[in-house]
Amino acid sequence: MQHDASAEPRTAFSGALIYLMGPSGVGKDSLIDAARAKLLERNVFIARRVITRSPEAKGEDAISVSLERFEQMCAAGEFALSWRANGLAYGISKDIDSELQQGRTVLVNGSRAHLGEARKRYPGLLAILLTVNPQVLRQRLLGRGRESVEDIEQRLARSQQLQLADQTVCLLDNSGQLEDTVAQLMALLRERGVLSGR
Repeated sequence: MQHDASAEPRTAFSGALIYLMGPSGVGKDSLIDAARAKLLERNVFIARRVITRSPEAKGEDAISVSLERFEQMCAAGEFALSWRANGLAYGISKDIDSELQQGRTVLVNGSRAHLGEARKRYPGLLAILLTVNPQVLRQRLLGRGRESVEDIEQRLARSQQLQLADQTVCLLDNSGQLEDTVAQLMALLRERGVLSGR
């Protein structure tokens, strides 16, 4: 039986959770990498995801495990958040809870479909949806060659539905230069009061 971390009693955290979402190809990993130095300067803890994929797979700086190991970690309650998407399993370590309890801001690369469950555990989280012009995203996804045209169109439709459905989500456009998106992200975090210092 899978352990449901979101069903555990909630703890009052003094830190803030930034829940970054976005469809595949929108540039979440690139944004996190580009903003990493600025975020670390502000004492932001950037969580690494645990993913059931090959260690040779390109992309984010994640911890790769087998599905069997992932299930063991779930059963042992090692994840604060976990979900399945695109044929893979994803988890965020419970280490983020200790960081939040110490008052640190924590950034996680989350799932759009899991946002509701994440809010049950972290009611005050700041949800940010990274977006990109549909034509730009379509070209990026086609260029990667990982999915069929039909799958890509379904991804684009789901992304549009979320933007329209949840007005509490902050939208961040990544259609232009990456450094501009980083500046917009830092400005948004300052505006929301989740960064320490100036």
